[in-house]
Amino acid sequence: MSISPEKLTTPPATHLRQILDSFSSTSTLIEPQKSSQLAISTSELADFLATLSESVAAEPENSQFENTALEVLSEIHTYISSTSSDQDVMDALSFELPKAVARFSSGSKRCIDVCESIFDKFITTCSPRDMLSILCEALGCDVTMCKSCRYYAFIFSGIAKVFPFIKRRHFEHVKTAVPGVLNILSSISMETDHEDADVEDLFNKTVEIASSIHTICVKLEEEDNEKIRALFGLTILQITALTSVCLGNAISRCFPLVLKLFHYLQYCQLSYLNLIAGADVDKLTSIVLEGVDDEEDFMVCFSHVNLGAALAVVWGQMSDEVPLAVEMDLAKVKDELRSHQTERWQAVGLLRHIFLCANLSWIIKKYAIRFVLDIMKGAVPNNSHVEHEDNSICMLSLCASLQAVQMVIMYASDRVTGKMAFDAFKMVLADVPARHRFDILVSLIKHSDSSSMIAILLDCFREEMHKESCQRVANGNGISDVKYLEYQNNVFWSVETLELVELILKPPQGGPPILPEDSDAVLSALNLYRYMLITESRGKTNYTGALSKENLQKSYKEWLLPLRVLVRSVAAESERDHDHVDSEALCALNPVELVLHRCIELIEDYMRRWEKSACIVVVDFKMLQLKLQSAVTSCKKEAKTLLSRYFWMRL
Repeated sequence: MSISPEKLTTPPATHLRQILDSFSSTSTLIEPQKSSQLAISTSELADFLATLSESVAAEPENSQFENTALEVLSEIHTYISSTSSDQDVMDALSFELPKAVARFSSGSKRCIDVCESIFDKFITTCSPRDMLSILCEALGCDVTMCKSCRYYAFIFSGIAKVFPFIKRRHFEHVKTAVPGVLNILSSISMETDHEDADVEDLFNKTVEIASSIHTICVKLEEEDNEKIRALFGLTILQITALTSVCLGNAISRCFPLVLKLFHYLQYCQLSYLNLIAGADVDKLTSIVLEGVDDEEDFMVCFSHVNLGAALAVVWGQMSDEVPLAVEMDLAKVKDELRSHQTERWQAVGLLRHIFLCANLSWIIKKYAIRFVLDIMKGAVPNNSHVEHEDNSICMLSLCASLQAVQMVIMYASDRVTGKMAFDAFKMVLADVPARHRFDILVSLIKHSDSSSMIAILLDCFREEMHKESCQRVANGNGISDVKYLEYQNNVFWSVETLELVELILKPPQGGPPILPEDSDAVLSALNLYRYMLITESRGKTNYTGALSKENLQKSYKEWLLPLRVLVRSVAAESERDHDHVDSEALCALNPVELVLHRCIELIEDYMRRWEKSACIVVVDFKMLQLKLQSAVTSCKKEAKTLLSRYFWMRL
């Protein structure tokens, strides 16, 4: 609750002097009375400052509050500067005053300058380890009554200043402070109700913390600084991710910050190739977690390091300044990825963190898509041996990445980005061996909840079937086409393909598909089924089992006829209501009804052929029976004649 200065029974400046005088009076006391009095005075001063800071935060335009706060802060600074010799008082004040003073960070520039001077005094006169603990504790304070970004920026600045004063156990102290900083930064980056300038200042202070950790690492170069340097590397990647997420929509403000961070990549022995392949993150994590008991809890604050690793490379794609700053050649990295398929798959797998990040700028996602296109164009396939290797981990990662690219295709901010994402999708899919490609497509179809996306995936599936069919034709003509060499086996022409069609036309949850919502998926599935029927019939094959009598009857009775009833009923309802939405639904159903009719005609034609063939077989069988009977009768007559002749000859 804020209290106006004029409503206080004692003027704030007078009240403050009374509190400060109580600190001075403790010099004549002995323990434990001295410690008790210091604690009481410190608590009273903290309460007094909390009330005043709430008033300033509640009415920032009130000049009276502002002047009172400036007067109070100046008086405190004068006091601690004149009593630096009394370390007991400074130590007592250090436990509460930094947090209380930081709450005035929402005030004017003059207030902030005085607050910084107070902070600097504590940092230089008190134990660095104690100050670091106090500042870390301040990160957990409730700051709802003031602007949190400014408050945390103040605390971050203090942490950055304290780090260089730490004399020993550097890794342990940094490891204790960094999670709190990153967790605050993460929570702030997910909020949207902060002033842009305040957020930018907070990230600037975070970069200062990174610079301070670098200073510690440099001091320890003559010692074993591997662990703290690894921790520094993870911190840089996490800050990179959070900065890009929070400020990425304003590239001009975000770029200078991330560029400062990227100057430390080489010091942490990080390279573009190992970053994009995920090797560097794994290496740093294993070093940092060595000897850590609560690994999962500790790594929560580094939940975006993979995103940061991917962004470090994509920022290099966005600006030529970044590769120059980090002294790395991005073009050589792309060439390396084009030449090595496994590393290429790992790179695509890592980039999914960019595509899946909902709050990340579409500009950054667009450059990430371009990076995928760059490493896929002219990529060297390696299907001769990967088909026989265990690539299950890579395939799971690629499948997840393609799911992420689907999100870009569907929700891209502009048509160009969506088209680029679709091209990248097809190129990544083509880079995978046929057997794995089949599994990935089936998985994507089964786990997609978008009818339009399912339709696109089914069209990709049909395209793969066409390639296999072309290879069979080429083989039959004695031609070996390099373009279709990987389609030697009938991967896509299999019984599982027919099951995939059934999944769409007869959903596992029962009943026909939902129309018109699933019109796109149903239309694509019908086109795929029709293509299977025609191709199998022309080639006189039945790889999918679609032409077997049992499957023809099943698809006719269980898929197509119920679907025809549904389409007609939905169409009739739409025509009856004459609603705008219903008219659009009717337009979507027209092609479905057309292809459905063609499929039914094909099956009925095949069924008639079956019946005609069966009749011909029956007639032929009866004719064969008559011929056999005639032959038997004739044989009997001849046998009798021969026996008669033989008998007379014997006589």
